[in-house]
Amino acid sequence: MTGEFDGWHKTIAKDKDRLQSSILAWVVGILLVLAAVAPPVGALKLGLPLWPLARPLLFSAGFALLVWLLRAATTAASFMGFLICFILAQSPEVWTRYSAYPVPRPAVAALVAVFVLSFAATKFGRAKKEARGLSESRHGRKASQIVANLGVAALFATAGRYDGSIAALAEAAADTVSSEVGQAAAGPARLLTTWRSVPEGTDGGISLIGTAAGLAAAAVIVAIGAAHDSLSPGKVRIFLAASAGLFFDSLLGATAERHGWIGNDLVNFASTLVAALIATALS
Repeated sequence: MTGEFDGWHKTIAKDKDRLQSSILAWVVGILLVLAAVAPPVGALKLGLPLWPLARPLLFSAGFALLVWLLRAATTAASFMGFLICFILAQSPEVWTRYSAYPVPRPAVAALVAVFVLSFAATKFGRAKKEARGLSESRHGRKASQIVANLGVAALFATAGRYDGSIAALAEAAADTVSSEVGQAAAGPARLLTTWRSVPEGTDGGISLIGTAAGLAAAAVIVAIGAAHDSLSPGKVRIFLAASAGLFFDSLLGATAERHGWIGNDLVNFASTLVAALIATALS
């Protein structure tokens, strides 16, 4: 569940990791572009006004600019964040009028909460994490990292699977918070598959304080994401799906990632996908 290291301490070869991340960013990025342009293209084809898209467009642009100014993401990553925010910020009425896709419910509040929690967790105990070589890059997250953590949420929203979208956002927040807090706390970590003690930041390693912080973050995202909806009876199911995704992340880290088969971006993408699929299946 680790982020970008200043040095290369991963099992997977650096070139292989970069290739996987690049492919993921391009494939999911293209899907996000198509999803984002669907409403305005639909409006132009039907001769409908574009003004209902102005508010989500301006909000998303402002949000992406803020993220870039805070150096929480690179320029390319901020653009990916803009696309994701634009998709999640659109109201059901906009999608009904402009798109042939099923109607998603707005999840932008949950997205903003994910950013706030992730940003705070990254800053938490940064000096200690830097001393151990475990801190996020000061240049901010890369496009592949944004896609890996948030792409599934946007795609599920596009498909009208709101519960899956919120579960993916909750898992993304839980993953980042558990990793960052666990590394800063420097408490004992154990490998999920063998339960033996491992150093902080080890792929597949979990700690009590990190896991507790991650689950708390997931609960916050679920509460915010479903607060405006009649989905209240399903909040527990979404939380359980996000929690399952979090532990699946650690399982992949302890197996496929430790063997050098896949990189962290693919692990994160797969984990949010699992959370979204479980939440959708349980709904």
